[in-house]
Amino acid sequence: MIAAVETYVVVVPRDVPYLGPLREGETVNSRGYFIRRGNRSVYPTTDTSLLVKVTTASGAVGWGECYAIVAPGAVAEILTDLLGPLCIGRDPRDPVPLHEDLYDTMRVRGFFGGYFVDALAGLDIAVWDLAARLAGLPLHRLLGGRRHATLPAYVSGLPKPTLAERVAFATEWAARGFGAVKFAAAVADEGAEAEMATLRGALGPDIRIACDMHWKHTALAATRLIDRLHAHDLWFAEAPVAPEDMEGQREVAAKARTSIALGEEWRTAFEYRPRLVARCMDVIQPEMAHTGVTEFMKIGRMAEAFHCRIIPHASIGIGIFQAASLHASAALQNCDGHEYQHSIFDRNLHFVEGGMRCEAGFYHLPEGPGLGVAPGAEMWRFARRHEG
Repeated sequence: MIAAVETYVVVVPRDVPYLGPLREGETVNSRGYFIRRGNRSVYPTTDTSLLVKVTTASGAVGWGECYAIVAPGAVAEILTDLLGPLCIGRDPRDPVPLHEDLYDTMRVRGFFGGYFVDALAGLDIAVWDLAARLAGLPLHRLLGGRRHATLPAYVSGLPKPTLAERVAFATEWAARGFGAVKFAAAVADEGAEAEMATLRGALGPDIRIACDMHWKHTALAATRLIDRLHAHDLWFAEAPVAPEDMEGQREVAAKARTSIALGEEWRTAFEYRPRLVARCMDVIQPEMAHTGVTEFMKIGRMAEAFHCRIIPHASIGIGIFQAASLHASAALQNCDGHEYQHSIFDRNLHFVEGGMRCEAGFYHLPEGPGLGVAPGAEMWRFARRHEG
């Protein structure tokens, strides 16, 4: 039975912020946050994450991690004060009932988004890791079996200050065997169309190119821009309109001649379902750090029923939720690959123990029971326990 739930805030310094250097007018505040002018979203100057440790009365341990790049104390406090104590005495070999019961505790209080579900995601990953370790099996075996030996990876983001440097960077990745890249329109200083055209000219016809549009357009503006990018063989357009604008999402998907990818910010099957019914996208991008394993699999199975492809999102973290995402993705038949945050994944690999890696365009799952990874000694230099 579960005897303890602990949380640890991990803050790893970065030389260059996520998505690349600060642009003109972007300044860092006293808490280490800044606003990207290209998409009006807040980012940290560090890699900040939250680890969750679940321990049984016999001393068995499971590890989880969730989305906590800003205000990590808020997520940690939900776990320390609310979700953790409710787990005490529960059987970790029943991860789905436990997740559903904890989810239900906040139904009357705006339960289905934000920090509460992020906290639940980290806990859910830890319980699944523990359940698989107790069974002596890798996580994907508990999720129905392994459908993919490896997962295609696309290079996400080209964090260089100029277009010429970003193109050179993309060319380097192509030479290393990666067959797909995604650029961020929020930092495409010459405009998304110029970025797309220049990348296509340098990379040739065989490399797939996606564009993250960062939720900033109206449906009409997004449709027109996607049409121009389509002329350069756009692979998919990600997040073209605001995440709450379901009517706009449906309109763009109906008019665009390119695949539309959505979903990194949604946390539950309840948010995905109406958009799947409305045919708002044909690629979904669930983020394990938001969903946890239980909800990730619900979303993935639902997408299969709508013949929708899955290419999961990858966020800032030290690698624990990344391992969970790879296991879950490998168990889904309609998974076409996985995002590869090279500036995070490679840099933070030495914080975890295990054989997870991404080489020559493919992810290789970690070996061993559970997630196959655990926090390593180096990580504890950057971690502090949240006491509440």
